[in-house]
Order: sequence, then structure tokens, then C-alpha cells
Amino acid sequence: MKVALFIPCFIDAFYPEVGIATLELLERLGCDVDYPQEQTCCGQPMANSGAQAEAAGAERVFARAFAGYDYIVGPSASCINHVRDHLTAIEQTDEVRQVRRNAYELVEFLHDVLGVREFPWAEFPYRVGLHNSCSALRHLNEASVSEIASTPFSKPLELLKRVKGIEFVAPKRPDECCGFGGTFAVTEAAVSVRMGQDKVLDHVGAGAQYIVSGDMSCLMHQQGCAERMNADVRFIHIAQVLNGARE
Repeated sequence: MKVALFIPCFIDAFYPEVGIATLELLERLGCDVDYPQEQTCCGQPMANSGAQAEAAGAERVFARAFAGYDYIVGPSASCINHVRDHLTAIEQTDEVRQVRRNAYELVEFLHDVLGVREFPWAEFPYRVGLHNSCSALRHLNEASVSEIASTPFSKPLELLKRVKGIEFVAPKRPDECCGFGGTFAVTEAAVSVRMGQDKVLDHVGAGAQYIVSGDMSCLMHQQGCAERMNADVRFIHIAQVLNGARE
């Protein structure tokens, strides 16, 4: 299968190691991966700020760059959710609809499409708290949520359980928002910071040495809160863990 690698702009700018880990992991698993050089922002920040029409230029470039691939895979639930459900500022041609339909977040691609359940090269001997972003939970349905009575499940946890040496600790409020929310962190900074602090303290109180997530934006926010609080906890993307990172 031909897979296009979509690296969100904040990962490209601040966490390139996450993009590299995603590429290496997909190639380990036998995917033929291409990185469209003309890709830019998918337009999510503008759409989230209410400037949906102004996102048309970014959406048009995105659709053109990723047309024709079997799958489009990105290590960010919020960005994939925007592509899949909100790439609507441009004309909905067959090509655009195909791009939206073929977009997958890394965890759901590994779990649902490839059906991967073994990572023999991976070992992570630490106590880990798992953070599922709001987009991963309530838009992509990657794990069960506390407000709905249903059989508990977690796609990221199912993958991480196959990593040697990993030990999981559970925060008291596992599916509570960490307060990032993109532009929310700017327009409601005080509320956002307090939510981030609460999330970090919840994980630290459970004994986490690392907080792992499929959304680096949430980890970026929590890491900033943790550093200002002098909290003894580290942060790592799930792609890095599954690809064999040891720290």
C-alpha cells in the first residue's frame, strides 16, 4: 500500500523526532511511505478560531498534496479529525472527498488498518500514564469515555501493552481534557494552565514517570505546565515508544 506521511506543522517545527519515529515505524511495518514535499498546515487553527472561509487556501494545498494515496497517516488526532470532518472550506470534489476519507491517525491506522499487535523491537521499562486527547476520544473513538456506559476499550493501550517492560498507572480522571485546545490555550490562558496543571498532578500522583500520548500538542501543553511546576515527569509520543525509544 502507498502511504502518505502527514506531519502537522507544530511537530515539524518543535518535535521533528516524532515525525521521524512515525516514518521509521511505518517502514518497519512494511508500508511504502512517501512524504509530499508541498504539504503545509491543514488549516485547523484558522477553522478552530472561527475563520473557516480563510482556511480555504491551506485546505486546497493540503488536498492537492495528498491526492492519489491509498492512506494518509499523521501522528495527531486533532489534525486528522480536521481533515476528515472539517475540510469543508473548499469545493468537495471527488479528489477532496477521497483525501478526507483516506486520512487516518497513526494509532487507528496501526490498530484498525494494519492490525498490528506485536512490536518485538520495543522496550520501555517505565511507569507510564496514558493521555488520550479529546479529539482521539470523542471524534476518532480510539477509546471508551466515562460519560457513556459501554464496554471499556482503548486502542492506544492495546498497542502499548505489547511493549516489553512497560508498566501502566491510571490517573483518577483519565479522560479529562488537559486544557490545550489549540487557540483556547491563548484566549483562555488562565483556565488552560489550571487544567494542564491538574492533568499533570493527576498523572504524577498516580506514579507516572512518563506521560504518553498520540497527540503531541497536548503533551507540549502539559510539558510546559510541568516544567513551571518542577514536576518530576517526562513526556513522549506513542510513535516513539512503539518505534523502540528507550527514553
